[in-house]
Amino acid sequence: MATEELEVVTTMESSEEQKEEQQRQRQQRKHVLKAQASVATVARQQAVCVRRAYKHYGASKNPLVVLDGLNMTVPKGSIYGLLGASGCGKTTLLSCIVGRRRLNSGDIWVLGGRPGSKGSGVPGPRIGYMPQDISLYVEFSIRETFFYFGWINGMKTEEIDEKVEFFCKFLQLPPRSRFVKNLSGGQQRRVSLAAAMIHTPELLILDEPTVGVDPVLRQNIWEYLIDLSNNSKTTIIITTHYIDETRQADMIGLMRGGKFLAEEPPPQLLRNHGCETLEEVFLKLSKLQNQGKRRRSSYMLEIMGPPTPEEGPSAFDTTSEISGEYGDNVSLSSKDAHPADSAEMSDLPPEKGEKWSMMDYILCLSPHRMKAAVWKDFLWMWRNVPIMMFITLLPVVQMILFCLTIGRDPKYLHMAYVNDEMNFTTNCMPTNGCEYNLLSCRYLESLRLHKIVMERYEDEDQALEAVEKGYVWGSIYFSPNYSQSLQERIENARYASDLTVNESSVIVQMDMSNQQIGYLLRRHLYTSYIDFAKQLLTDCNLSTRLAEIPVRFLEPVYGGDYLDFINFAAPGVILTIIFFLSLALTAAAMILEAKEGLMERALVLGMTPPELLFSHVITQLVVTTVQTIMVLVFAFAVFDIICTGSLLWVIIITMLTGICGMCFGFVVSSLCESEITATYFAMGSFLPILMLCGICWPVEGMHYLLRYISYILPLTFSTESMRAVLARGWDISEPVVYHGFIATVCWIIVFLFGSIIILKFKKG
Repeated sequence: MATEELEVVTTMESSEEQKEEQQRQRQQRKHVLKAQASVATVARQQAVCVRRAYKHYGASKNPLVVLDGLNMTVPKGSIYGLLGASGCGKTTLLSCIVGRRRLNSGDIWVLGGRPGSKGSGVPGPRIGYMPQDISLYVEFSIRETFFYFGWINGMKTEEIDEKVEFFCKFLQLPPRSRFVKNLSGGQQRRVSLAAAMIHTPELLILDEPTVGVDPVLRQNIWEYLIDLSNNSKTTIIITTHYIDETRQADMIGLMRGGKFLAEEPPPQLLRNHGCETLEEVFLKLSKLQNQGKRRRSSYMLEIMGPPTPEEGPSAFDTTSEISGEYGDNVSLSSKDAHPADSAEMSDLPPEKGEKWSMMDYILCLSPHRMKAAVWKDFLWMWRNVPIMMFITLLPVVQMILFCLTIGRDPKYLHMAYVNDEMNFTTNCMPTNGCEYNLLSCRYLESLRLHKIVMERYEDEDQALEAVEKGYVWGSIYFSPNYSQSLQERIENARYASDLTVNESSVIVQMDMSNQQIGYLLRRHLYTSYIDFAKQLLTDCNLSTRLAEIPVRFLEPVYGGDYLDFINFAAPGVILTIIFFLSLALTAAAMILEAKEGLMERALVLGMTPPELLFSHVITQLVVTTVQTIMVLVFAFAVFDIICTGSLLWVIIITMLTGICGMCFGFVVSSLCESEITATYFAMGSFLPILMLCGICWPVEGMHYLLRYISYILPLTFSTESMRAVLARGWDISEPVVYHGFIATVCWIIVFLFGSIIILKFKKG
């Protein structure tokens, strides 16, 4: 009985504890929901709202933390001064705000939506962005720079002209026709500032706008920004090294080590900390941060009020609620909320529209942005005429060098001969007609017609010594009875003795260390003998077929009897030249833009990756067209490369290959951060493509494993396609031909989509 009563008491006590725990959890959920609702209200009312922002670089095992649970609130129509030393995370935070970098965790709302969401306008024309670097095209004039940024943001020419007049006067800029590269550093920064403000954006983000600016002009700029904030309701986020000038801001965020030390209006900061300058406040808070001291955020107290007695003093001490150091904003976490309360928590501001799909990126091409990008590329080409002439003429020079150096038969090769039919002091005098005297001289004369230099030696040992020392490529020996034995062999072949056969033969010993020259000389020795024998048989009224081996080669179906290597290699060489020069031009142009910050600035203003790539395609297609025409003219009109098919298909496949190289250049520039890396990438791909695509040697001669690899490379099918058109005269109806066209188009699509995906997701 006592045991049962004890169990009842224990059960009652356990039930009471469970009720208290449930009550405590309800209070915490209530607190979190209250905070969440407050965040929802703040996010809707503010221009920028950042919560629990965490960002790191490097491997997750050993990360470099740049933003550590940071919170930021920028009211609409205010000037927000973001202060912090170099490396504290300011630039990374701004990049996340404009949608060019992604947080590892946390939330950001900008102008009521998520950066990067469809319909949010961020990145886009709702933002004006001045990066820390100049990020201007130095070959452009001031007026052209304003036109470029104005057109990107959809402004009309008349509106831009008015802005040019205003900013040139207000910012004390030199004449509008002055090139940016001829401006001083301070003047360039002022042009960059004007480019960010030219379209009067809703949110203006300025990274170090007043560096190197005259103090009077700096104050004028601040007065203009205050006027924008008050009258145009433009929200301005500004970073600066001049801390005290931000006293004119409405709100200041002091940032250190990826966290906010404070986020309050300047007068309140000075009053709360008993300091005369903001620099003193920054120093004081930094020391407190080093000591690890924490206090309740004034922002938390403002939006939620003090904790109730029921909530207890630990109401704000739950995990992630106060994430920063001294003075940091509250970071409100929803992870403790109960699933049943999700309906209440859905009060958070939604994204404006849906996320961008790949087809949205491709189909949503803006005419005014494309106009600005294409105009910019053509203007850059016009301002760099020497570079463009070099780029245009380089493939022609390469084609000329190829045609003059590769594939032609070597001439004037030296051969030694020993002719025992004659005394060494007697010159060889070939005979004509049906004469069987000094037939060795007639054969030597036939060899000379093939531009072989014959050097006479006294005996065989001397001739072989000359071959061994590399003076000649081979030696020829004629026996003393060569002519008589050859006559007997021709007239009485059936009964000729072995001695007669041996003495009627030309004895040749070759240096075959160079296979090409060795085989060429063998071919000349053979064809010269056939020519010599046919001429002799003709003079003696005998059938010339007696001089041939009993294998008859009729007229070739395609090609000629003796095609040189140049006609085999020319299709692949032409395509390789166009492919890799297009790659180099595209990669260099885009890497330059990315390195100088020009691409990043355009993307912040709303330029999409397809617009960026297609603008380069349009402008560089003109260069590729000129290069193709000039290369083909020199190949066919000047150097007589054989073309038996339609020149139209040759032009089309060459142009497609140029576009393919261009798209490969997009991939290279998207993957590589510097010119050196891109150069290594291009060089590393050049030799495999050259060796494996059947350009220098038939694919059928490769190892069977490499043969399969060659079929997935971009120039294999196109080379065979062009070779079939040139040598066989086939048209597009033949599989070998259209396979090359299909493969090239497929590679263009693969490279283009690949570069778009890389650019779309290449955010830190």
